[in-house]
Amino acid sequence: MKAQALHPSRSGAPRYRPPVYPFTALVGQELMKKALVLNAVNRQLCGVLIRGDKGTAKSTAVRGLAALLPALELVADCPFHCDPHDPLWMCFRCRERLRAGEMLPKETAPVRVVELPLNTTEDRLVGSLDFEHALLTGTKRFQPGLLAEANRGIIYIDEVNLLEDHLVDILLDTAVTGINLVERESVSFIHPARYILIATMNPEEGDIRPQLLDRFGLSVNIEGIFMPAVRMQIARRREAFDLDARSFRKKWSAVEDRLQARIQEAERRLPRVQIGEDLFREISLIAAAHHVAGHRADIMMEKTARTLAAFAGREWVMGDDLIEAAELVLPHRARSPEEAARNGDQSTQEQTQPGESPAPEQPGSESGQEAGGEGKDPSATGSPSEGQPREGEEQPGQPVPQPGNADQTAGGEQQAFEDRLFEIGRLVSIPTYDIRFARDSLKRRSSGRRTTTTTDNKTGRYVRATEVRRNNDLAFDATLRAAAPFQRRRPASRLAVKIEESDIREKVRQKKTSNLLLFLVDASGSMGTRLMSETKGAILALLLEAYQKRDKVGLIAFKGIEAEVLLPPTNSIEIAKRLLEELPTGGKTPLGEGLLTAYQLLKNQMRQDPNILPLLVVVTDGRANVGLFRDKFYDGPQFGEIYREIYQICDLFRQERTIRAVVVDAEEKRLGSFGRSKKLAEALNAKYYVLEEVLSEHLVETVRESRGNSDPHYSK
Repeated sequence: MKAQALHPSRSGAPRYRPPVYPFTALVGQELMKKALVLNAVNRQLCGVLIRGDKGTAKSTAVRGLAALLPALELVADCPFHCDPHDPLWMCFRCRERLRAGEMLPKETAPVRVVELPLNTTEDRLVGSLDFEHALLTGTKRFQPGLLAEANRGIIYIDEVNLLEDHLVDILLDTAVTGINLVERESVSFIHPARYILIATMNPEEGDIRPQLLDRFGLSVNIEGIFMPAVRMQIARRREAFDLDARSFRKKWSAVEDRLQARIQEAERRLPRVQIGEDLFREISLIAAAHHVAGHRADIMMEKTARTLAAFAGREWVMGDDLIEAAELVLPHRARSPEEAARNGDQSTQEQTQPGESPAPEQPGSESGQEAGGEGKDPSATGSPSEGQPREGEEQPGQPVPQPGNADQTAGGEQQAFEDRLFEIGRLVSIPTYDIRFARDSLKRRSSGRRTTTTTDNKTGRYVRATEVRRNNDLAFDATLRAAAPFQRRRPASRLAVKIEESDIREKVRQKKTSNLLLFLVDASGSMGTRLMSETKGAILALLLEAYQKRDKVGLIAFKGIEAEVLLPPTNSIEIAKRLLEELPTGGKTPLGEGLLTAYQLLKNQMRQDPNILPLLVVVTDGRANVGLFRDKFYDGPQFGEIYREIYQICDLFRQERTIRAVVVDAEEKRLGSFGRSKKLAEALNAKYYVLEEVLSEHLVETVRESRGNSDPHYSK
């Protein structure tokens, strides 16, 4: 798929430009339109990420915005579209010509939208060696890429979550700096690359790394519109546009002109907009209350608030501007207090007193102490509370835990061991990025949608070239570029291009591969609490994600004195869901038996399919009370042998570097915590989550409710 620049050709007859649906004629999606307009006013906002379903007018809005913006005045013969009146942001050649007193030729052209295809290579994006020039002259010259073509325009990426991470890194770096620095193939070049970066993604197809997510200035989440009257209005307007685009655009031209003039006026007003010290303080309080890592959110909130004020016709920022700015800046950056604590966020620890969690700060308040910041039970952190014995310690006056009483409640009542059935609770979101594998360094041949891996079977996306010879997958473009500068020095022949062995480059390809998700579920009596239904909800949420990623899933349950493989690895989500619904709880907790069964199953699967990537998801309260050996005595002082056996099995998992693990702690913290699931996670070198925290907190917090379905900024 060739990247298209939607503007007239610079070398002759204009390209065909299909009619563009008017930006102001779009119905609904006011937050998305606001974010796009703000980026048009202030390009220092570093782009916008639009997350939502397909068919929600994302692409239509981007093209409409480009058509709405005023035409650009360009240096006619410059491949970087330099502004003839702005020497600071000119390329080196235009600046030298201007210094020499040359009158630069000028032309006007509409704002370009460069659509970046997912199969774009790095050399096509940043630029590379000019192959034709090297063949003709034997000298090296820079060939501009898509970043040069997009200078002073718009780069639009659909499904950015499927684009290679290193390309997203390049795009975000250049969007912030406005400069493309190229050092490749013995070519060194620098040129301006100032553009509005607009990216869309469907969260159901996977997320992007949090480090990249934070680099987008603004983010909006959009959904389909389900009100019948509004859907009818959308369909009628689209039908009118398809029947007679010229008349439809003429009907909306006056509204388009008013918005265009307003954007231009806001752009001129922006440098004069002031923000008071009290509002600067509010920005810091809002960011801190949402446990935002780093300071990019504070900076973006200030810039967005100033841009909102300029667009509203003011030269000063108001509190309402901060609220609107936070609504655009925070959704992809806000974190829960628990996540901030797990990541060692010092600012959270400094601002939060023990037993408290700060509430979101609202502009206009005098301090970060707001109603609703009630103290939290310290035991909810998963660590032993003060005065509570750690594992292996005894407390005076308390009996050593015995297999028969480990499932007792805080009130001392023995929980019944008979089986009980709990329904599936609401689906909860366990952060999916953390349980994904990092990019796999081994070469694998299996297919899927979760993990990026290098492949050696000539399938997958061509991402770069290498001099290493492996599989005769010739990178023709890279081979020609390597040979081109040396053509004049090589002996004459009948070949147009003389290629030597040292010139040959091969393709490095990447593809997505599937994983095996094995769920190890504690179905013992100690799990028979209000959390068991929520535990099933968490497992079902992960099962649904596994289905979307084309992963295999397996299910092992342990209770009583044994572990049972309820579902061998399969691609059938329906079977797993039914077994989960019918899973009863009751009996003792043979955690060691469950881990050993899981280890044996995963080893067998890895022998059958060396390409598979296994992930173990353990859901348990960690209160084991049954050992591995039926004829061994574990009561009294020997009770600690149960955990020694468990940690020995954990060592087996750690030796298998391919197996990754996640532990979801389902212990009911309000009754006190032994913290054994956390120690299990440490022994497995696994990611650790507390189920209660996942249930009570969400990573993305909204600042306030939407102000409605309409915005006067975009109406007639």
